Amino acid sequence: MEPIIQARGLAKRYGNHQALNQVSFDIAPGRIVGLIGPNGAGKTTALKGILGLAEVEGELSVLGMNPVKQRRELLEQVSFIADTAILPRWLKVSEAVEYAASVHPKFNRAKAEAFLAKTKINPKSKISSLSKGMITQLHLSLIMAIDSKLLVLDEPTLGLDILYRKQFYTSLLNDYFDAEKTILITTHQVEEVETILTDLVFINDGQLVLNVAMEDIAERFVEVHINKQQQDQAAALKPIHVSPRLGGHTAIFENAERAQLEALGSLHTPSITDLFVAKIQPNVAWGHAQ
Repeated sequence: MEPIIQARGLAKRYGNHQALNQVSFDIAPGRIVGLIGPNGAGKTTALKGILGLAEVEGELSVLGMNPVKQRRELLEQVSFIADTAILPRWLKVSEAVEYAASVHPKFNRAKAEAFLAKTKINPKSKISSLSKGMITQLHLSLIMAIDSKLLVLDEPTLGLDILYRKQFYTSLLNDYFDAEKTILITTHQVEEVETILTDLVFINDGQLVLNVAMEDIAERFVEVHINKQQQDQAAALKPIHVSPRLGGHTAIFENAERAQLEALGSLHTPSITDLFVAKIQPNVAWGHAQ
């Protein structure tokens, strides 16, 4: 099956700043991919390339198309949520639905109205009167009513409280996602997408530092709690990250022999947040345990 997105050696420079540096990855159909990195890591530049908003060096194919040269055709198959403030605040909710129906050939008005009916949004309300959470719900309702093959979300829940964030991702899974659709999410809030992703892509300083399927994480990465007496033994196995904890340290290992790790203690799969820190800010200095 052909990848939805195929990137080879992507590079982009703004003056002296290397925003992307030889980034390569594939995204298959029917996946939910987290493109994760700290602010300024290169996430937005990568998205601009994928959406045809900026030219990048290297080879990039999205749905078999060149994003820049075939942007009009591409956007018939791609939906995008960024800053929800792009919706004109003087519009009524019903007028926003009407506008979307008039400009996008794959927009399903009945679906949009059904999604909105599940919210507390009044169709007669002006967008200017809605809370940020409601505006996000409106935008999501409009986007989910488009029969697109790829949905791109750029920090979609930034500034929302935890209730709206959970509702946002629940709606995505229940009302939009299926085996024919692909979702690409960029965020630096790792913990909120951990349970819905099928794949992780970590980017930092314009470089790809991790590209892994969620089901492969437990096999590839192991977290072990190390006491003071085991420190030298653990250090010999070359952890990728060490952090102090009460009574010892926590060490994360990549592709290490499990039999050797089991001699140190019980093995755990690191959380995505801990794995993110380990790959973005490697630290193998043992320091002082708490």
